[in-house]
Order: sequence, then structure tokens, then C-alpha cells
Amino acid sequence: MPETRNKILWVDDEIELLRPHILFLEEKGYLVRPAANADDAISLVRREAFDLVLLDEMMPGKDGLTALAEIKEINPSLPVVMVTKNEEERLMEEAIGSRIDDYLTKPVNPSQILSTCKKILDTRKITGARVSRDYIAEFNQIARTLLEPLTWQNWIGLYLRICEWEIELDRHPDLSLRQMLAEQKRECNAEFSKFIEKHYKNWVKPNGGAPAERPLLSPDLVRHYVLPLIQQSRRVVFLVIDNLRLDQWLTIEPLLRDRFTIAKEYYLSILPTATPFARNAIFAGNFPLDIEQQHPEMWEKDKDDETSLNRFERQLLEAQLEEMGVRLKPEPKYIKILDVNEAKNVEKQIGSLADLPLLALVINFVDILAHSRSDSEVLREITPDESAYRSLTKSWFEHSSLFRMLSELASRGNTVILTSDHGSIRGMRGAKVIGDRETSTNLRYKYGRSLKVDAKHAIIVKDPRDYRLPSAGINTNFLFAKEDFYFVYPTNYHYYLNYYRDSLQHGGVSLEEMILPVVRLEPR
Repeated sequence: MPETRNKILWVDDEIELLRPHILFLEEKGYLVRPAANADDAISLVRREAFDLVLLDEMMPGKDGLTALAEIKEINPSLPVVMVTKNEEERLMEEAIGSRIDDYLTKPVNPSQILSTCKKILDTRKITGARVSRDYIAEFNQIARTLLEPLTWQNWIGLYLRICEWEIELDRHPDLSLRQMLAEQKRECNAEFSKFIEKHYKNWVKPNGGAPAERPLLSPDLVRHYVLPLIQQSRRVVFLVIDNLRLDQWLTIEPLLRDRFTIAKEYYLSILPTATPFARNAIFAGNFPLDIEQQHPEMWEKDKDDETSLNRFERQLLEAQLEEMGVRLKPEPKYIKILDVNEAKNVEKQIGSLADLPLLALVINFVDILAHSRSDSEVLREITPDESAYRSLTKSWFEHSSLFRMLSELASRGNTVILTSDHGSIRGMRGAKVIGDRETSTNLRYKYGRSLKVDAKHAIIVKDPRDYRLPSAGINTNFLFAKEDFYFVYPTNYHYYLNYYRDSLQHGGVSLEEMILPVVRLEPR
């Protein structure tokens, strides 16, 4: 018998005939309060707290549907099960439309009643126990997996499982398992950083192998996912949501399932996992070093302004399509959406844009949200943890112009390739870095002359060419923060350590920043 007994109000004009059923429920641990008419039931709901109402549909005087409306006015969240002799579809639809939680058809037997009560009252507890049991088993499996040599395919699968568990635990915030999962993800990030440090250079070498022999990286996306659709004469929308993580995608994915058939794959962002490098690589189909060499006029050095560094994405995409021998009529269109007004303007044009053979859309809202959280006490207040950040992302998407645009594209038959250029991680630990005043200002990656940092906290790139990165001069090197570290200079160290702690950052090496979804949305 449970320590806290669920309290049920059973309303029926023949309540005396139901005494055996009531005794059966009480033997199973429920507390049942009987009422012989609707008026008495409504008075009881006003005075007492109930967990569930069993409500007869046909009673003398005030009927069940009328009583239901009054009960919901008093307590909108109180679950109500309608019990009826009438099997008419119209009545059932009317009751369901009046916000009942279930209905039963008379005559009812004790097992039916018990099953319904358990489904409504005990589902959360039963499901929570199952989730706890399953996660403990998964936790132990992940711990064993980390002891084995892992491939990049293993890491993608492992991170996907972690993200799926994060979403699952969002539904059960009272299980107290989030901290356990967060600590395990931190351990995974420590091992993932070692894995990237060991293998990344080989992946990005000019002869580093075809994508089949390494993970898909940022420069592979257009050729691998967009080009085949263009060759099939499909109308394609290539959608890049800046700074959208895998866990955020999993949160918004259910909103699109009734409009699209969804196929998910995954790729790894290049380093640094920051917009000027990763997104330029996507649109150019090349690594930053190659972009600088082939298009020097499109590669600006020594600037940290990410907006200005991505001014040439349209030209880079056009150059990549030309290199692949793609010539489209009408010509492809590239649109970058930086604010709400621009989004509304594009939404108004989406009907005509849908007729293009290729539309490239870049949406910056999630990136703006991540940066704004660092500066806004209000945003930090409403997104104190990862679960709240996912929830806010879902809320934005559900009410956004982008969601409405995708719905319109689905109705017009466009195929959408949706992806992100990089993710973000909450910076929780500071790493002291030494550099001169010309060093870049980013928190998760830096480039400059003779930079120094503890190798436990960062990947130190002495020769940028090893990572297919441009060099800004003699003795230029790059640093990529590992795990959840962020770079802080010795000057005013403790002030900046506290100032940037728990801010969302990108540019470094972590599962959250590097492993990203590539989603093919086919209209239903």
C-alpha cells in the first residue's frame, strides 16, 4: 500500500450498488469518497482535494457533462473519467472535447476501474521507476564502453544515447538522475577530447581519406546531402540553424513529424567549432586554409566579429556549386536571417522561394539566444540549466516564422536538409592562457603568437596547417579548449573566471559542439 493514498471521488446516482467496487479499490490502496449526485460532488470538489473523479454521465438533475464543466472551472487540472451507458460516438466526442481524461462504458467491472485509476494516477510513478531502472543499466553500459577503444561511429552513437536520455529525464525532473547523467557526460567529454586530439589531424589531411573512412566533416555537407537531390531535379531547401545542438534538435523534432518523414544522420564540425570557420567550410566545401588560398578576397584575418567574417557565404556556395558543375535555372538564392523582422519578411515570400531549385537559409536565432544568455540576467534566470535551455529553444521554434515556413514548404513538396554549423557548451572551468594583445578574444579557441596553456585543458596546435587552418604569421598557433574549460587571462583572472562561468560558448572540443545532426525532411 502506498504511503500517500490517492483520493478518488466517485459520482453515481446508484452509488450504493457500487460498494463492492469501492471496497476493491480501497483494498488496492485508494481512498474513495462516494457522491450520489452532481451537486454534492461539486460541493466536495470545492472543499476537498481529490486526485481523480469517476463521473456518471447520466444522472437525475444535473447530468455528467454539466457537472464536468463546473468541476473543470473549479480545478482545471483534476483528472475526470466519464462512466456512461451510452456508446454513441457523438457523446464520446463531446465528452473528450470537454477535457475528460478517459471514459468507461457500463457495466464496469473492478479490474477495468483499477486499470483506469492506475493508468491515470500511477503512470508517472510506474514510469519513473522504469526510467530509473533503465538509466542505471544504461549508465553502467556507457561506463563499460568508455573502457574500450572507440571509433568515431561509436562516439556518435554514444552521444546520441546521452542526448536521448537527457530528453527522457526532462520528462521526469523529480527522479534526481540529471546530476548523475551530467557527471557521466563530463567523463565522456574528457575521453572524447583525447580521441579528437589523437585522430583529427589525420581526418583533415589532404589525403586523409574519403568520407567513408572518416566522419563526415563540415566541408562534406553540400556535396554529400544537397548535390544528389539537385541531380534528381528536386526542389531543395538547405537550412543551417546556427548553433543548434543535437539535444535541441531532438527536442523540436516531434513538432515536425506530422508534416515530414524524417531521416537523421550525423557529422562532426571542423575545429574551431565557431561560425567563421565551421559555417564558411560548409558553404565553401573546403577547409579554412583552402578557402584562404583559393579565395583570399573572401577570407578576412584578425577579426573576431563573426558577422563580418561570414559576409561571403553566398559567393562561397556559388563557387562550390560551380566547381561541382552545377548550373541551376533559376539561380539558387542565399538568405541569412538575423532578426524577427527579417524572418517575417522571408515568411511572406516563402511561396515564391519554394519554386527555386535551391534555397539556402541561415537562421541565427539560436546563436543569438546563446550569446544573449551570457549578458542577460533574465535569460540566465529562465534557463538555469540544460533542460530549461532545451525547453526555451522548443518554445521559440514552435512559435517562430521558421516553423511556419517549414510547414509551408512541406505543403509545397520541398525537400529540406536541416543542419547546424556547430553546437555550444556551458563553460564551467577556467583555463589560464598566456598571449599578447593581438590574440583573438574568443573564450573556447584562440589564435595568436606563442600562446601558452596547460595541455590538460586545451589542444595546442603549433602548426595551423596540420589542422587545415590559415596562419596569421610566424609563430602563430591555435588553442582549442577541451571539455567545459574556457580561456581566461592572468590579468583580473578571478573576475573574468566568475564573469564567464556558466555561459554558453563554442569554438572548442566537446560532444556538444562537434557532433551535429543532418536531417532530411521529406514532405508527407
